[in-house]
Parts: sequence; C-alpha cells; structure tokens
Amino acid sequence: MKTKIYVNNEKWVAGITIKDEAELENNNMALHACKNPADVLENRRKLANFLDCRLDDFVCGQQTHSANFYQVTYADKGRGADSVNTAIPDTDALYTYEPNVLLCSFNADCVPVMFYHERSGIVGVIHSGWQGTVKEISLKLFHHLIQGEQCHPNDFHVQVGPAISQEKFEVDEDVYLKYNTLGYADDWIVYNGETDKYHIDNQQVVKKQCRLAGIPEEHITIDSTCTYKSPDGFSYREDKKSGRHLCFVMKKK
Repeated sequence: MKTKIYVNNEKWVAGITIKDEAELENNNMALHACKNPADVLENRRKLANFLDCRLDDFVCGQQTHSANFYQVTYADKGRGADSVNTAIPDTDALYTYEPNVLLCSFNADCVPVMFYHERSGIVGVIHSGWQGTVKEISLKLFHHLIQGEQCHPNDFHVQVGPAISQEKFEVDEDVYLKYNTLGYADDWIVYNGETDKYHIDNQQVVKKQCRLAGIPEEHITIDSTCTYKSPDGFSYREDKKSGRHLCFVMKKK
C-alpha cells in the first residue's frame, strides 16, 4: 500500500495514497471515478488496515468544486465509505472534533489540504481545484473555524498536498480573470505570449488563503510533487479516466 505520510504521532495521522501499478486500478481510491467499485473498496480496506482503522471509520463527501464545508460527527461515520450515495452531498471540505474518524478527500490535480488544530483537536481536509480556489474554500473554512469555533490561527498546522504544477496548469483568460479578481493571486500567475495561455500555481494561491486567514507561514507545508509529471500521481488533465488519490487526516484518541 503506497502511502505518503505527512504526520503520524500519538495525536494525529495525515497523508495521501500514491498511484501504484502493483495495486488494483493503480491504487485508485475513488468510487466516482473507477472501472470496478469492488477493486476500489479493496484498496480502501488495505488503507484502513494500514492505518489500523476500519472502512466504516471513513467519511467522504460528494465533491462538487464548491466552497461548502461540513462538520462531521460520530453519526456520520461510514458515510461514503462503501457507496457514493451515502457520502455527504455537495461538500468539498470536512472537519471534525471527533477522534477515530478518517476524513477523506479525493484528488487528481486539485489541491488537497490537510490540517489539525493543536489546542481544540479539530482536524480537516479540503478539496481545492481551481474552482474551489477562486471560491476561496480554504479561506472561508479557516475564517469559520477561527471566528465561529474560536480556533486561534497560531495553533493550526496545514499540509498542502500534491497537485498539478504551475508548469502544467495552463488556462485560458476566463480562468485567469477569476484568479485575478481575487486581488492576491497575481504573484503566482505567468502569461505565455506564444500560446496565449496563463500558468497558475494553485498550491501557492491556496497557501496565500491560509495566510490571509492568519495561519503562520511556518505552520504551512507544501508537497511540490506534480500530479501530472510524477509517475506517482493521478492526473485528470493528463487522463480524463484517471483514478484519484485519497487524502486523509484523523485525530487519534
């Protein structure tokens, strides 16, 4: 089971599954983008065994490139674990106070964000493709946690996971204008006059949103692996039938 672990101690575990030709469907973890759901479920069970938890500890959302977030409780355990029909609808970010709940996000080029809050014990995942980024999903969730849940920003620790690189994230003017309208993304946008295309570093824009929420720079880490270029990456832009990584975080007891 190829998995990249970013944190694993007595309090938290966070990481992302890796594309692996030795596994079923190359270790695809997404029921909404697969050839055989039974193979994906087998991959998820292997991940559960690796993390010393159960499949029914997983909680998944039906990702729609929204800016919607959802607080997960024990009553939600198992939602989306073995069927897309039971996943939390129209939700691209999940957070919880509960221990032993594995929050899941699925990614193939979009920016995955995993985080935990030292004092409150909150953990969360965010799925931020370009649409989620221009809708400011990360900024909105962190504002909610800081203002609504009274989480001090200095206690957040954020991991930005693998995503498509600026080199490979090539867009037309309509997408560029959405980023430009944010007012803080231009430092990570490059225009190519030969192709009349714009190249955007979505990871850095997401990091900027975390910083705008008040999270300290030193508490934000970026995995710069490009999902398009890396053999370990699933890339929707490279292959429209691509599988998905599973990005996860769990608070331990």
